[in-house]
Amino acid sequence: MNRRPSDELIIANKELLFQNAEKEKRADELIIANKELAYQNIEKEKRAAELIIANNELAFQNSEKGKRADELVIANKELAFQNSEKECRAAELIVANNELIFQNQEKQKRADELIVANQELIFQNEEKQKRAEELTRAYNKIKSTEVFLKEYIQGLEEMMFITHHKVRQPVANILGISQMLSQFMSSPATIKKLVGYMEASALILDDFTRELTAFIENLEKKGKNSGV
Repeated sequence: MNRRPSDELIIANKELLFQNAEKEKRADELIIANKELAYQNIEKEKRAAELIIANNELAFQNSEKGKRADELVIANKELAFQNSEKECRAAELIVANNELIFQNQEKQKRADELIVANQELIFQNEEKQKRAEELTRAYNKIKSTEVFLKEYIQGLEEMMFITHHKVRQPVANILGISQMLSQFMSSPATIKKLVGYMEASALILDDFTRELTAFIENLEKKGKNSGV
């Protein structure tokens, strides 16, 4: 079928109108797409700026964390050193406490020994006091004995004197009269006289015996009083 040129032109115009309409649509879509792209670019720039800020903040935080980590390492070393020093001080304190306990025990021993020594000294002083008192008593007894012995010796001397002068004569008289009796057995008057002499001598001897007994009793009494 043969077309006329006018028909082809009309078809071409329609085709052109359709294409222009499509182009306008594409242009509108492109404008919208460009606006969307521009908006997305702006948002991307915002996100990039926020990301830069976040990265800077993260870098700062990492730097601070690094500082804190370094400080923590130093603090841990310092803590380890302090713990080591504390252990050394604790060990020294244990040694010092043990030494103090030992010294206290030694002091207690010395105190106990001192108490024992003091008690021993007190006992010795008491014993010395007893010995001194005993010596005083013994000395006083010796002095009393010495006085008594002097008196006793004087008494013995007096007894010897009395015996020599007062006993010997009556005894000699009695002995003489006894011898004479055997010679005058045949003379009663003479015998009677001799017996009278003998009786008188016997009475003298009896008096002396009583005197001597009292003298001896007096010596014994003095001896008892003097503690001899």
